[in-house]
Amino acid sequence: MIPILSPTKHVWHFAKIGGKFRVTLNTVDDILNLDQLDQKLWTALSCPVNGLELDSKTLQLIDTDKDGKIRVPEMLEALNWLKSALTKPEILLGSKDTIQLSDINSASPLGQTLLISAKQILKNLEKPEADSISISDTSDSIRIFSKTKFNGDGIITADSADNAEVAASIADAISCFPGLTDRSGLPGLDAPNLEAFYKQCADYYEWISHSETNHAEILPFGAETENALQAYLAIEEKANDFFVRCQLADFDPRSADILNTLVASFQDFSNKNLSQNLEEVQKLPIAYIEAAKELPLKKGINPAWYNLVTDFAAKVIVPLWGEKKSISYAEWKSLAGVFAPYTAWKSSKAGQEVEKLGISRVREILAQNHNQEIATLLEKDKALEAEANAIADVDKLVRLNRDFYILLRNFVSFIDFYAPGQKAIFQAGTLFIDERSCDFCIRVMDLPKHHAFGNYSGMYLMYAECVSKSRNEHMTIVVGLTNGDVDNLMPGRNAVFYDRNGHDWDATITKIVENPISIRQAFWSPYKKMAKAIDSQIQKFASEKDKGMEESAMGNIQSGATNLQTKAATPPDPKAPPTPPAKPTPFDVGKFAGIFAAIGLAIGAIGTALAALLSGFMALTWWGMLLAILGIILLISGPSMLLAWLKLRRRNLAPILDANGWAINAETRVNIRFGKTLTHLPVLPKNARRTMKDPFAPKRPLWFQILSFLFTLALITLALWKLGFIQLPFLP
Repeated sequence: MIPILSPTKHVWHFAKIGGKFRVTLNTVDDILNLDQLDQKLWTALSCPVNGLELDSKTLQLIDTDKDGKIRVPEMLEALNWLKSALTKPEILLGSKDTIQLSDINSASPLGQTLLISAKQILKNLEKPEADSISISDTSDSIRIFSKTKFNGDGIITADSADNAEVAASIADAISCFPGLTDRSGLPGLDAPNLEAFYKQCADYYEWISHSETNHAEILPFGAETENALQAYLAIEEKANDFFVRCQLADFDPRSADILNTLVASFQDFSNKNLSQNLEEVQKLPIAYIEAAKELPLKKGINPAWYNLVTDFAAKVIVPLWGEKKSISYAEWKSLAGVFAPYTAWKSSKAGQEVEKLGISRVREILAQNHNQEIATLLEKDKALEAEANAIADVDKLVRLNRDFYILLRNFVSFIDFYAPGQKAIFQAGTLFIDERSCDFCIRVMDLPKHHAFGNYSGMYLMYAECVSKSRNEHMTIVVGLTNGDVDNLMPGRNAVFYDRNGHDWDATITKIVENPISIRQAFWSPYKKMAKAIDSQIQKFASEKDKGMEESAMGNIQSGATNLQTKAATPPDPKAPPTPPAKPTPFDVGKFAGIFAAIGLAIGAIGTALAALLSGFMALTWWGMLLAILGIILLISGPSMLLAWLKLRRRNLAPILDANGWAINAETRVNIRFGKTLTHLPVLPKNARRTMKDPFAPKRPLWFQILSFLFTLALITLALWKLGFIQLPFLP
């Protein structure tokens, strides 16, 4: 029972819906006084921002702490904000996406700012004479700010500057530090990136200037120093290997052949196309190994390394020492010192982000020094932050005007869920399967948690994977089945799901949580189980008999084959007397007499019992017979129906929503009557014509028709006799 609270200024109206008293929100006074409603009387205490059939941007605006959930204090905070912003809060009941400017409360500071911003938006959109503003007007910030130089987001574009040089510097900075977008939709620059841009320019200038001051040392090959270094590095490892091998050959001449590794390699290469196997040739030394040998630059070079060695000679050796046929180990080692200053300068490189501008443009930017002018533009833009944020608040106002009342109906009282013809914000669409449509479809946000909580709802649940190939989207839903039968439902069944926007999805059932669906289903459940058990036993019996006959046949075949093999292996003895034919086993009458007697007694006992039951049944009045038949039916179906009735009364939506991140505060029952409105069975049109004869219906045999006729005739005769209309001489 809901406790009676102390009187408040506002008179609340409660209605019993879904097994609980819930507050109705039919008037604007109900909404404006929500802060007086005890939180224990709210149906939900929190709901997630995602996974609902309501504009997620609206929900994010209400979620002020950005934790992904909306709680009661945030709902009340949004309500108080609306109270201050509107002159006519009753417009919330209309849930429209357009708001009149006259409905904005210009008497409050908030409303006054909103009204000015709304007019500014309409002016920017070239609709200065409009008297209303809509979500389509406020949601496109690019259109709103496309013709404004400053919009309060702390980001400027090249168009923000009137001076061409300043605009060019801003454009260069944006190109070096991309990623920011102004509210106008154009690439932009903020204060941190401006500071980084000029620092990078200064660092890059200093780095380049150092190389120019020490040009001879750092750039021994001038502009070709980098190419010379790369040519040197290309053979560095292989040349070092060559000189070490030559030193080993000088240390022990016997090792030369081994160090050259040529004999075995040439044997492997003898049957190969070496032009297509240069990788294997590259593994050989760069030149033939000999004691104290110099590195050849013209002849005697490994073919796989010839181009790299000649390139090295042209770019490094010739500029340093002129044309040479070879270089010594000492000359090779000296090259490391030649490149050392350049590699050290290169490793200290700074200002990489602005390098693409080139040193000439960097010098020009530093010389113009528009740093302070650009910073002033950023400050000018930042000064409009409050005004720009107010423009964003106008978007918040029109969104809350459309969605807030809908959210209240699905948060405070769940009216939309229980209202005929309505769908709650957590209902994702409709699933069509097995000649029925299911409106109880909810997106699954946490599948493992749903699997754990699903059975607590007491509902028959189907989990389905939905795929939209046209939009390349995927989602999982849980479907509550509340009407019809479940005989043809199983994991793997395919269905079609239509979301709230009318888009169709391919759906496949992945898991089923079984619970009762209806009393009618529970009535037939024992008979279906009995029929299934009998069918299973018959199949088992037939399978065992078939297996036994197969084993017996195989045994006879194997036995016959063994006898044939034995006879074939043992030749007949011509002196042996012929084998007499086998005598048939005589029928033992005495042995089977007892069996026949036992069968007769059993049949007699069964017949006597059936006769006694039939005699007792026939002794009843006609209404007694009906009560007896009804009693037998209730004895079979009664327990199943009672258990189903108890479970159906306890079906609860709360565990399903809790698994999605809701905090449900009150029981949300789905009773039998309400459940029928969530799952719709097929109904023929009112004026439809029907043909009752099925051309493919199985034809009944003549004996079955005769037996059915005689049985019906016997029932009619028995009824007439019981009512005294006729006399039967063989019945008392």
